[in-house]
Amino acid sequence: MTIDTTWLDHFPALQSIDDDAWLTTLATARTLSLPAGVAVFHEGDVCQNYLLVLAGSVRVQKLSESGKEIVLYRVEAGQSCVLTTACLLSSEFYHAEAITETAVEAVSIPLSAFQQALAVPAFREFVFATYGERVTSLVMLIDAIAFGRMDARLARLLLTMTDAGDVVHATHQVLARELGTAREVVSRLLKEFERHGWLALQRGCIHLRQRQVLAEIAASSV
Repeated sequence: MTIDTTWLDHFPALQSIDDDAWLTTLATARTLSLPAGVAVFHEGDVCQNYLLVLAGSVRVQKLSESGKEIVLYRVEAGQSCVLTTACLLSSEFYHAEAITETAVEAVSIPLSAFQQALAVPAFREFVFATYGERVTSLVMLIDAIAFGRMDARLARLLLTMTDAGDVVHATHQVLARELGTAREVVSRLLKEFERHGWLALQRGCIHLRQRQVLAEIAASSV
């Protein structure tokens, strides 16, 4: 049987594995093509597959009972989903949802094959290394939400989202979702920034006028 291994080019750490259990896993792997704007999984779903993204971006987010959203992280080319890994290892349901932000190409490995592959040291090391990196970033996110100044976090977000012309193409609601806060909070801060002349607000976009000032705010201590 011919096994398609071309997708391993996106995961160099997995290319050199030579083990029967790993070859069996490769035989079960299936590629997926998903359009933008569709759900990869919902909160409460049962996790049945280990997912590796080859191209595109998947947004993993949490919704509160009041409808407020917070982006936990994104899964992009060459990455795996930490929440999926956690659910597979613990046999828990998903506690968040994932939405494709762009068209996505991914590889899906069934739960049974994933469990068998964990006996292969190199694969196990890959799984836990990527898992650890994501857990660290989630802890940093929690720290920023719990202890970080919102004006500094907003300035930092604006600087990371600008295009070549120092324009941010995003609504206040999108920014609020990224920061895990209410739209009203973001709107109030943006209007304050505009009052000082640091940026200019237009429908659907924000023009940065004083990038250096925003950088100083972003770097300010708690």
